[in-house]
Amino acid sequence: MSPYAAGRRSVHRSVAAGVPLALLAALAVAGTAVGAPSGEARVTGSATLGDIPLGTFSNTLLPGTVGDDRGVDLGGIGSDIYPAGRKGEFWTVTDRGPNGQIKVAGEKRRTFPVPGFDPAIVRIRVSGDTVKVLDAIPVTTSSGKPVTGLSNQKGRDEAPYSYDAKAPLSYNPNGLDTEGIVRAEDGSFWLVDEYGPSLIHVSARGKVLTRYVPKGLGLTGADYRVVEALPAVLLHRKVNRGFEGLAQLPGGDLVMAVQSPLSLPDTDAGEASLTTRLLRFSPKKRAVTAEYAYRFDPVNVVDPSEDDTSELKISSVVAVGRDRLLVEERTDKAARLQVVKLTRGADILGDKWDDGTTAPSLEQLDDPAASGVPVLRKRLVVDLASVKGVPGKIEGVARVDHDTLALINDNDFGMTDGPEAFDARGRLVDSGIETTVTYVRLPRGI
Repeated sequence: MSPYAAGRRSVHRSVAAGVPLALLAALAVAGTAVGAPSGEARVTGSATLGDIPLGTFSNTLLPGTVGDDRGVDLGGIGSDIYPAGRKGEFWTVTDRGPNGQIKVAGEKRRTFPVPGFDPAIVRIRVSGDTVKVLDAIPVTTSSGKPVTGLSNQKGRDEAPYSYDAKAPLSYNPNGLDTEGIVRAEDGSFWLVDEYGPSLIHVSARGKVLTRYVPKGLGLTGADYRVVEALPAVLLHRKVNRGFEGLAQLPGGDLVMAVQSPLSLPDTDAGEASLTTRLLRFSPKKRAVTAEYAYRFDPVNVVDPSEDDTSELKISSVVAVGRDRLLVEERTDKAARLQVVKLTRGADILGDKWDDGTTAPSLEQLDDPAASGVPVLRKRLVVDLASVKGVPGKIEGVARVDHDTLALINDNDFGMTDGPEAFDARGRLVDSGIETTVTYVRLPRGI
């Protein structure tokens, strides 16, 4: 999948509905699983994104941002998926861009092979076995500059390096590791970010209006409005595990999911914990109004092939009623979808569990309910690992109708970790994993 390889498809340009550009791409045929018993969840359709050179994609939106895409194609749009109002059409969002890890002198370094890449909101259409990119909206600062996906703060975020982990790159306080996405009634978007962690309000044209961050974060130098409105306890988020899931409830409130347990009081406690947090935010009040304790199932229940608890993550939350959420618990190889109800009695906002000095911390409790914590009750809807045809690393879930879900995977832009991710010329050695939208029908609905 290199710009120097034969068969790399071109990207065509068009104008649509006031959004600067639309990018179209045909894609490869993907199989559809058949033969599942009528009483079981089954895949009813699958479509795969074709090859769009990342440099072409980025420079069409923001000319001159990417000088060398190192043979990387557009990917990573599977960070989330949200219905766009027309049948088969969805809003998706990229994450911070191609990135990996290379160990140098025993230290893992975070690489950004295409540092000029700018996160984008991407509208797609699923038609048969084809995913087409209809529109793309770059996420920009107040002055229209790219936010980039680069790390924000030295000492808090991983130091950014070049593709080979040899040359350090500059931190960027504007940088966003965008994940969940929803669209508001006025056409603006809400995104969540893993760095802060942050909740970001973005205009219909992609300009950051406000970035809500934890109290005490002290982020300075950003070219957009930064408001410290989230609980300070979130400063203890695990590196690269901030907010990943985002849902919009019928009344307009937002629910953000912390991807993994907080590192309270330390990294070891967070790695071993099964308890993470959901937060409810009111756009009208511009404030967090509730917080909930969410308990993972044991890692070997979610993924029988895994024994490392720290591999558990929440990657998607979807509103399925007034106060009901579909929550995705996953590892990179397996995922289970649970339904929870957000009740007033389960709210722990402002409780002692929001105090970083509480001992033992919420994350350290082996049985939070026995210690008086109102853990959200959940019900298993579907084990996606048991559904033939569902790919790994599902990060986005959308409700199509009462019985059908649309799933999207994160293909990491075709990148892998380690020095073998690029050849001797510095061109990507593609993993071969494609971005796929998969429809799953549930026999009993949600």
